[in-house]
Amino acid sequence: MKAAVFYYSRHHGNTRKVLEAMAREGGLTLVDVTGHQAVRLEEYDCVGFASGIYYGKFQEKVLQCARQRLPEGKAVFFVFTYGARRPGYTAAIRRIAREKNCPVLGEYGCKGYDTFGPFRLVGGIAKGHPDGRELEAARAFYRKIWAPEAPGKPGRP
Repeated sequence: MKAAVFYYSRHHGNTRKVLEAMAREGGLTLVDVTGHQAVRLEEYDCVGFASGIYYGKFQEKVLQCARQRLPEGKAVFFVFTYGARRPGYTAAIRRIAREKNCPVLGEYGCKGYDTFGPFRLVGGIAKGHPDGRELEAARAFYRKIWAPEAPGKPGRP
């Protein structure tokens, strides 16, 4: 199985660290949305979207990429990092997937060191994250969505 993940990871590279851990499981192509990497999505079984959380949602370039590039009906998953956990971080990206009739295989989120905006005044929050436990959980998430018995998996009912 092959998956492409469109991501945005700046500041401390938290999201990239999580994706690199997942990529060790194999079959994962990382595509930075700030670059111009050509990717033929028909060659992939599913598409992931990943971002740090900015003002309660995925970074706008990731949302724009999903609106423009996500094929109708393609299975998707989401990965995100945050300084402080709050509900609704995937609402906007899920809405795009729903509009394109894309089944959602799952989502993985974890803490990430955050010095964005006012947090820099106090030296940041979630220092030391993502940590080893969170990176292993990300790998387990990726293995789970590709498990042969996973419901909604491409090629599965």
